[in-house]
Amino acid sequence: MAWVPAESAVEELMPRLLPVEPCDLTESFDPSVPPRTSQEYLQRVQIEAARCPEVVVAQIDPKKLRRKQSVNVSLSGCQPAPEGYSPTLQWQQQQVAQFSAVRQSVNRHRSHWKSQQLDSNVTMPKSEDEEGWKKFCLGERQCAEGAVGPTKNENPEIDYIQIGFPPLLSIVSRMNQATVTSVLEYLSNWFGEKDFTPELDSKDDERVPALNLLICLVSRYFDQRDLADEPS
Repeated sequence: MAWVPAESAVEELMPRLLPVEPCDLTESFDPSVPPRTSQEYLQRVQIEAARCPEVVVAQIDPKKLRRKQSVNVSLSGCQPAPEGYSPTLQWQQQQVAQFSAVRQSVNRHRSHWKSQQLDSNVTMPKSEDEEGWKKFCLGERQCAEGAVGPTKNENPEIDYIQIGFPPLLSIVSRMNQATVTSVLEYLSNWFGEKDFTPELDSKDDERVPALNLLICLVSRYFDQRDLADEPS
């Protein structure tokens, strides 16, 4: 009898590149016998492909995966901030409202800022250029010295190539979401390599508001509630 493959969505996505005549499957057909011609070979490939299931489900033993786990994640939540360090609920709500308004404004004017011409000294690296983005954001001087912290600018004119370019809208608006995610990961890796663990001396430390703002937006605006400070 003649075997004709059924039409399917798979064939529409992957059209045949070589013409193959219908295969004549007689009673004497033996798939174990090597094909004698190129046409027979293509026909047998066609038959084997048609016999394969469209969906295959892998049988995975969860116990084997559990033994290979190398990271243990605590689900007990974050440690609360010491007394006097966490902001009030009213302050957090104000920051969330202001951030929401700024974010909407940036989205509305993104095309305008993207059309602004960059200065001649601004050359944005490619998305996959990790070292290039480190130098672009942190400055060549800081990357060379390996120091973590603000860099003093001794020249009267600001040299952004040495101290790093700030996240201007004319620059950020040219970055798609994939590039933004990659750059944040590059910078996070760099701080990790430098063992960057800020120690706050007191609740009056000038870095406290900035850190509180980041935690507030991540927890309250982007709904990562496990990081949220208890209202005071």
